[in-house]
Amino acid sequence: MKKNIGSIDKVIRYIVAVVAIWAAYTEQVTSPWNYVLYAVAAIMIVTALANFCPLWTVCKINTSKKE
Repeated sequence: MKKNIGSIDKVIRYIVAVVAIWAAYTEQVTSPWNYVLYAVAAIMIVTALANFCPLWTVCKINTSKKE
């Protein structure tokens, strides 16, 4: 896997994950959507930790610095 997530992209993903977890945990949305928010948060955290996003590969987007 070639890295395709830059540092700003990682920070945005972590922020989205925290907001999604907060909204689901505090029940800001109705019950079925809580699970969707937890899934979104999990995906954001995993892709940020791996520095790789499959969707970015399909769309040919690379936000990491060129080596």
